[in-house]
Amino acid sequence: MARLFGTDGVRGVANTELTCAIAYRLGQAAATFLGSSIVVGRDTRKSGDMLQAAVVAGITSAGGDALLAGVIPTPGVALLVRELRAAGGIVISASHNPPEYNGIKFFDDQGFKLPDDVEDSIQAFVESGGLEANLAEGESMPVGDSVGAAVDVDEACEIYIQHAVDSVTSQGITFEGMHIALDTGHGASSLTSAEALRRLGAQVTVINDDFDGNDINVGCGSTNLGPLKQLMAECGADVGIAHDGDADRVMLMAKDGTDIDGDRVEAVMAVDMKMRGALPQDTVVSTVMTNLGFVRAMHANGIKVIQTKVGDRYVLEAMREGGYAIGGEQSGHMIMLDYNSTGDGLVTACQFLAAVKRSGKTVDEAIKVMERLPQTLVNVRVRDKHLLDDNEPIWASVREAEQAMGDAGRVLVRTSGTEPLVRVMVEAVDKKTAEEKAEAIASVVRAEIG
Repeated sequence: MARLFGTDGVRGVANTELTCAIAYRLGQAAATFLGSSIVVGRDTRKSGDMLQAAVVAGITSAGGDALLAGVIPTPGVALLVRELRAAGGIVISASHNPPEYNGIKFFDDQGFKLPDDVEDSIQAFVESGGLEANLAEGESMPVGDSVGAAVDVDEACEIYIQHAVDSVTSQGITFEGMHIALDTGHGASSLTSAEALRRLGAQVTVINDDFDGNDINVGCGSTNLGPLKQLMAECGADVGIAHDGDADRVMLMAKDGTDIDGDRVEAVMAVDMKMRGALPQDTVVSTVMTNLGFVRAMHANGIKVIQTKVGDRYVLEAMREGGYAIGGEQSGHMIMLDYNSTGDGLVTACQFLAAVKRSGKTVDEAIKVMERLPQTLVNVRVRDKHLLDDNEPIWASVREAEQAMGDAGRVLVRTSGTEPLVRVMVEAVDKKTAEEKAEAIASVVRAEIG
């Protein structure tokens, strides 16, 4: 049986791949494996109502209480788990994926994602028929006053907003005089980010902060920066911020339209943290996808870089093992353990802007701490991503590109953790070479397994 959990929870097209039956069993698993009180939050997808109902039914059927946070960013659920002293958390979201997808991801009682062995135990529980099929001899399903309840969490978004605000004001910094353009991608941050930034003193011009359940991530947000760039040109903002559907990541934009990806964000914050003596062991964590320019910039500033497999769970694992404070991905997932236990798009944006403020520079000047090498990423939709591993023609094309570029380039080919995609990334000293080599490999992928 294929693994149920991807790199970020259980995910698929809602009502076909991710069904209410699976959601119900996963709710039961939360109460069974984590404990009796589970915070449940969701993003703005239309299928969120359906899947939340199934998850809550599962939790309460197993005797657990579901603490309903409503529409809220994923990091808000991680925070609430700790604030409410809950046994765990569930987020119903497919993050940056299209509206027809949805997902279910878990947090433990400290707001951390679950380790592989616990996920494997949950999968076995779900596939064997859930609680009904796993009762010990003599046990029965909860009945009467033993079933759980669903309880609304008052001011759930307010708790998260104030947490983000406090993370900046505690440093004696405000965003007075700063004009911020914001694209919330019709997602969960529509209820939180603009309010937090305004409380910090910024002038905020926001787009895509409405939602109908079918527009999340569609042509906007952190996966499509076109609308943000247009907004900035129209309103003259000093900086732009864009979130994905559940706001666990963020992409920014400089006044001149330059994209500020996770590498640049981490570079600015890491240098600032080192200067303040707030960077444990003068070390940061990133993934193998990070731009070589980031690594060079960190070394130039006396900062060590530890690289992991792609996926924020692997970044977090390395951070916890080594006692590091900051780690992130080029895609905009950034984990700052001083503030939250998972990727947090709003807090990341706030801490980046605080670092810029402290430097006395403009955003455009601050990001010059690193020079980004040209990098091309091509996503190829395939019929079965598991066919990649043993396909010799694809790997021959990779070797050919690597040999042609030598030390002046880098190739990374991997499967998506959440979609039927093969991602081809090529980094080179010039854009033309990166594009040509990436497309050459992608064409082989299409021909072989597309």
